[in-house]
Amino acid sequence: MNEQLMLLVALQDLDTMIRETQDKVHATKLANMGFALEGVDDLRNAREELAGSIEKALLHRYERISQRLGRAVVPITSNVCLGCFAVIPTAYTSMENREKILYCENCGRILYWPRGT
Repeated sequence: MNEQLMLLVALQDLDTMIRETQDKVHATKLANMGFALEGVDDLRNAREELAGSIEKALLHRYERISQRLGRAVVPITSNVCLGCFAVIPTAYTSMENREKILYCENCGRILYWPRGT
C-alpha cells in the first residue's frame, strides 16, 4: 500500500477515536463499560504529528471529504467502494493502480486495497 494511504488510514483511525471521546453519549457508554477516556490530548498530539507527514493537498482533500461524508478513506472489496457501494472502474484493478491514490468516481472518497486482495 502507498505510504501516504497508510498514513491517511491511521489519521482516520485517530480522528474516529477523538470524535468518539467528544460524543457525550458514546463517551458515557464507554465509561460505563469500564474504558478510561484519558489521553485525548495525546491522541490530538499524535494526530497533528501524523497530519504533518501527509502531503498538504492530500490532507486538505481528506479533511474536506471527512467533513462532508464522515469516512474519507475506504477499502475496495470485490471491486466495490465500501463508502457508497458503487462498482469501481475495471481500470482501477490493475496491479499498477494498487500503489496509486485513487478516488471513487461516485462519492469522491479516497480508496485503498486491503492487504491480501
